[in-house]
Amino acid sequence: MRGWIVPPPKAPIKVREDFDKERHKKVTQLIRQGYLKSERIKAAMLKVPREDFIPHQYRDYAHREVPLPLPGEKATISCPHSYPLFYEPLGLDKGHKFLEVGLGSGYGAAIAREVVGSDGLVVSIDIDRLTFEFAKKNLKNIGYNDIILVQGDGYDAGQNQATHAKLNHTTNIPKRRSFKSPDL
Repeated sequence: MRGWIVPPPKAPIKVREDFDKERHKKVTQLIRQGYLKSERIKAAMLKVPREDFIPHQYRDYAHREVPLPLPGEKATISCPHSYPLFYEPLGLDKGHKFLEVGLGSGYGAAIAREVVGSDGLVVSIDIDRLTFEFAKKNLKNIGYNDIILVQGDGYDAGQNQATHAKLNHTTNIPKRRSFKSPDL
């Protein structure tokens, strides 16, 4: 990855308590830096174990501000600060319908699910089969069985999903076509 120094893969040594402390420290830091304001997003970031969405050999780096590689072609999990950066401007809240183009590890979909709650809806799509399967397994392992997952081209989904009140697009769009967000 250009511009980022990805730490070397290694066998993880941290335990759940270490990750819990790091998660709380990261949320406090994001609040202090002004990235995180919404109580629902804050609660979601405190609840969802980011380390469970990262490949085993990068797990100890879960809360570092660096994108980490995922299975698939050029796939990464975004830096921790990216999620409030994506979701705060959307005003993502309880009961919303949310379309995520770029499933990645599944972490963003889990955060969104916690924010929209049981009255909301989260649909997430990824074109890369390896990335999609990795995320699907992560979400299932943690118990997020009510997120709608689609393996396919997000361009088509974005054009045809006007029923979603909020849209987050975290993927690379090829130069050969432009993406137009549906009128929401």
